[in-house]
Amino acid sequence: MNALGRLLVASLVLSGAGAACGVVAGAPTSKAVQAGFERRSYAPGETARLALRGRADGLEVRVYRAGAGHEGPLQGAPVTSTRAAGGPSRMLALRLGNWPSGLYYARVTTPGRGSWYAPFVLRPRRLGVHRVLVVLPTNTWQAYNFEDGDSWYEDAAVTRVDLARPFVDGGVPPHYHGYDRGFLRWLVVHDHAADFLSDDDLDRVGSGDELARAYDLIVFPGHEEYVTDREFDVVERYRDLGGNLAFLSANDFFYKVVKQGDRMDGRWRWRDLGRPEAALVGSAYVDWNHDRYPNRPFVVTGAERAPWLFRGTELRDGTAFGVYGIEVDARTDASPPGTRVLARIPGIFGRGENAEMTYYTTGAGAKVFSAGVMNFGGSALWPVVSTLLENLWTELTRP
Repeated sequence: MNALGRLLVASLVLSGAGAACGVVAGAPTSKAVQAGFERRSYAPGETARLALRGRADGLEVRVYRAGAGHEGPLQGAPVTSTRAAGGPSRMLALRLGNWPSGLYYARVTTPGRGSWYAPFVLRPRRLGVHRVLVVLPTNTWQAYNFEDGDSWYEDAAVTRVDLARPFVDGGVPPHYHGYDRGFLRWLVVHDHAADFLSDDDLDRVGSGDELARAYDLIVFPGHEEYVTDREFDVVERYRDLGGNLAFLSANDFFYKVVKQGDRMDGRWRWRDLGRPEAALVGSAYVDWNHDRYPNRPFVVTGAERAPWLFRGTELRDGTAFGVYGIEVDARTDASPPGTRVLARIPGIFGRGENAEMTYYTTGAGAKVFSAGVMNFGGSALWPVVSTLLENLWTELTRP
């Protein structure tokens, strides 16, 4: 059942000085009121609808830009003042400002019981406001969300996921701290502007041609495991037209899903459907750590093949950096011809199971980088990795 369908709908526009405190019903009094947005993304100036679960004598709501500051687990900076929510509302309407595209969240504070966080993507007014696009893994976030037991990772019998649920663990997307937060903060610290889309938005893009006209580079910073036919099609077409791609996690474009409204059905491995992920990403999912194998450093193997990537790092072939793993990728027979290994973690999950950082180019001029480990984007603020990402950004955005 859709989480929002369980809520009676009222509305409150948070504007002006705010009103009296609101009362909501349904959740145990021992918890903060839960919150989740009705949609995964909005445009600047739209009214976003925030669903609430729980009861409280008073609520305070404030909107933040994730990665732009230091408040809370999503490291946000406020973009609105704090407002009181009034009346027996279970759906709040928040008027969004003309803010830069990015990941935002509402912090809903229940007096004496803590806060709940509700993230959403603020997409650009049009494609191509900036020449770099960042796609956040909103499908994967919900696939790993155990709220309501509605996840195939918690129950193998589940085949349908509700995309509109609040996230467990205080509303922070699953694995956000390890896979997503570092890169979002890196963008702000290094003053790199980009357009942001959710998976829903990417699914609605007209064509890969449209993406190619709008962007020099598309970055998938997190765990982009679940994609629709449309997403695969437009990204592959974008690459075929010479568009550059950077995958900063692992196990990307692995499962096909079908979405209708707030419902995501699946899942089918793309490689079993004749579209191996390695043909696009450059590498393919190998395995996960099975809660047995610790993270380990990369060993550089491609400093002479791609000197531009390692410039300024003092890394050379044979030197090690970082601590990586969790899930890993490596080249396969389906990888594009000429795919190079830039760094490797040999035998990370046992003999023959290696993690490989890969890079390939195409005749149309596309440049495609894949980190090959789950937590590379999450380590973006580590000094050596920060320099690697700066070099990667420069190379893949160069005319």
